[in-house]
Amino acid sequence: QVQLVESGGGLVQAGGSLRLSCAASGRTFSRHAMGWFRQAPGKEREFVAAINWTGGRTYYGDSVKGRFTISRDNAKNTVYLQMNSLKPEDTAVYFCAATSLGVPTTTEADFGSWGQGTQVTVSS
Repeated sequence: QVQLVESGGGLVQAGGSLRLSCAASGRTFSRHAMGWFRQAPGKEREFVAAINWTGGRTYYGDSVKGRFTISRDNAKNTVYLQMNSLKPEDTAVYFCAATSLGVPTTTEADFGSWGQGTQVTVSS
């Protein structure tokens, strides 16, 4: 397993941008597909984005397509989530996750390692 630590959350106005980072420990980071999920108060955790081990394949949830971009830097053991055109409904705790699969997946159960989460709040 890898250990994951998210950062970059905060308070932003609607229409603004934030970039989340997820730093991973462990020498096997580059073998893992990575993902971002989010959970709003009173709601189930929701898939946001995923990226394969090379960074060449990405998947996005319908609610964030065209606004969010997932990327990774294997040399830095870090995955990023660039969030643009933020909306109040994007307010949630955002979690970084790693799967032992090399290909991206949207299924929460495929991810075996999770970070502690970072809060993103978008004001209207």
